[in-house]
Amino acid sequence: MLLNWTLHSSSRHIARVLFLLALLSGWLTGVPSWAGVIQEVRVHGDRVVVKFDEPVTQASAFMLAGPQRIALDIRGAEPGRLARAGGAISAIRQGSQGQDGARIVFDLARPAIITEGSFGRDGRTLTLQLRTVDDARFARAAAERRMSFLPPFTYLQPSSRHPYSETISLPRRAPPAALPRIYGDPSRPLVVIDAGHGGHDPGAIGANGLREKDLTLRSALAIRDALLASGRVRVAMTREDDRFLVLQERYGLARKLKADLFISVHCDSAGNAGATGATVYTLSEVASDKEAARLAARENKADIIAGVDLGSQNPDISSILIDLTQRETMNASASFARLLGREAQPLIPIKENYHRMASLMVLKAPDMPSVLFETGYISNAGDAAFIASGDGQKRIAQSVRKAVEIHFATRMASR
Repeated sequence: MLLNWTLHSSSRHIARVLFLLALLSGWLTGVPSWAGVIQEVRVHGDRVVVKFDEPVTQASAFMLAGPQRIALDIRGAEPGRLARAGGAISAIRQGSQGQDGARIVFDLARPAIITEGSFGRDGRTLTLQLRTVDDARFARAAAERRMSFLPPFTYLQPSSRHPYSETISLPRRAPPAALPRIYGDPSRPLVVIDAGHGGHDPGAIGANGLREKDLTLRSALAIRDALLASGRVRVAMTREDDRFLVLQERYGLARKLKADLFISVHCDSAGNAGATGATVYTLSEVASDKEAARLAARENKADIIAGVDLGSQNPDISSILIDLTQRETMNASASFARLLGREAQPLIPIKENYHRMASLMVLKAPDMPSVLFETGYISNAGDAAFIASGDGQKRIAQSVRKAVEIHFATRMASR
């Protein structure tokens, strides 16, 4: 009896070991095949709780300015339906990113940032801690890297519904965005028009169902046509269709083309439906100093800024050169912003204090004058109807054309 008991016990022990080895082997040679559907997104005061019906792989979050939002990307998840806003969050949207999982976008009623996030032990609950901040602190957070959240190791345990793992081939890294087409006379200065948002990022949504990404593209195309009709400049667009570009790609494309001016077109949004009027943003002084320090601290100083090769300079000289170049760029940007506001006043509804400064990622090219043109409030029924109309787009384009013509004429005269 003792011998039989020992053999039986050893068999069970061996079976357990083989099972664990098989589980680890499956994990190391593949990825879990289960995906969790988002069951619920709920705001509890200064906390956001996201629940899934199955464990998920990973989550990451980042802040977006203009308008202020928080984006949460979840790998191994599918979008659900139930979402309840509250507190600093005015609305919650969900969408699929295909094989990359799901994205949840939190529209903010007031600026707030994520201070920490953690998964539950089973990998099916993600809790985010929020903190209300001022606009300047939110802008700094929007310029920083993503925050990543990993579930505990226990999520590797397969669920009862999917007790297996699967090996899949990883997709190839997407190639860099191709350089856009340049329209116009090669001897003329180059203006790059950036239609904000696009693809799976709709931007702000108007009360009447209008999407920011559609209105910005239509306005950008109208601006392109008006500038080309003037014959004074060349024009390129970061996108001419409904595609998604990350912020660095937008101004990165313009820098590769050696653009003389960069204009990013957007529509503003506010919780107050009465907010109205266009605004023009340029990069803030605080963000400029931080970006200059970050560029100067790079290990490789091979960047070419305004024709100066920083590769042979020591860190102190590099920092000074970058700072001087960036300050000159900021002055040129502010000058064009004031010019655009002045020329727009007779043509479109525009705020009295139309020139504003913010730490916007899309404006961070250190050697290229850049502005972000908020053509009006998509959250305002009157502004949205005006921006969507043919006459409104024509007037917006005329405003930019007049400002661009005066800008380059002034520069040529000063030379």
